[in-house]
Amino acid sequence: MNPIGARPHEHVSQGALLILASSGLFALMGAAIKVVSDHLPLEMIVFFRNFFGLITLSPWLMQAGRDGIRTDRLELHGFRTIVGLAAMYCFFYALAHLQLGEAVLLNFSAPLFVPLIAFLWLREPVPPGLRWALAIGLLGIALILKPTAGMLQPTAFVALASGFFASLALVSVRDLSKTEPPERTVFYFGALATIVSAIPMLWSWHQPTPNDWALLLGIGVLATAAQVMLTRGITKVPAGQVGPFAYSTVVFSAAIGWIVWEEIFDMLSILGGVTVCVAGIMVLRANRTARPVQSV
Repeated sequence: MNPIGARPHEHVSQGALLILASSGLFALMGAAIKVVSDHLPLEMIVFFRNFFGLITLSPWLMQAGRDGIRTDRLELHGFRTIVGLAAMYCFFYALAHLQLGEAVLLNFSAPLFVPLIAFLWLREPVPPGLRWALAIGLLGIALILKPTAGMLQPTAFVALASGFFASLALVSVRDLSKTEPPERTVFYFGALATIVSAIPMLWSWHQPTPNDWALLLGIGVLATAAQVMLTRGITKVPAGQVGPFAYSTVVFSAAIGWIVWEEIFDMLSILGGVTVCVAGIMVLRANRTARPVQSV
């Protein structure tokens, strides 16, 4: 139900602005990760991303108490944590070694994998029209990777792997949503990911400078604020219209990469990027229970 005095188109406009704002914050988070990667190891960045994210959940945890976090699906929460962390490690590594926009774009290949994984895991049928979107998306990925042009970067496959692992996380969250409220799923990922990522962080510890601490805190704050805005935004915008706004993260990231690092896409990457974005939007429109992939 719309607020009193709010027209439907105003409601959608508010949601679109929230999603666009979240996309901008996610792009800034990626830029901050790219900057701090020059000073700190990947293991520390992943840990503090999860740690500061968990801190933001503490008010909800205090309010929910034991009943709020009691679950009978700990194994699936554990699986979601493993694939979510894998996606995070791959994505953060790609951000440090690829162009910002390229790393984000390949990470956003996740919606293309979701229908296939959902079919194998949840036995959800793949509509015929969706198969065309998946084929178009794979063509776009091939253009970005450029295997026949002699420009293939092995790190690009790491970025692509982040999208694959993110799609596994999305499907596991969809399965968890049958019995678990969103807050409980977010809590278990934050808690388990913080514990697991602390182990490699301990043997790769490097003393952060004051600027590094500021960036690490900023990464956690940006990610949390962006996720809140995204969640609120998608409740106001019809599911079929979410895709174009969600994929604006790629545009913001490319713009930041061009301004800060003078990164420029070649023609094949531009064509592949547009193709992947179009295919991803088609998938999100057709598969309306899916959520935009911006969980890292």
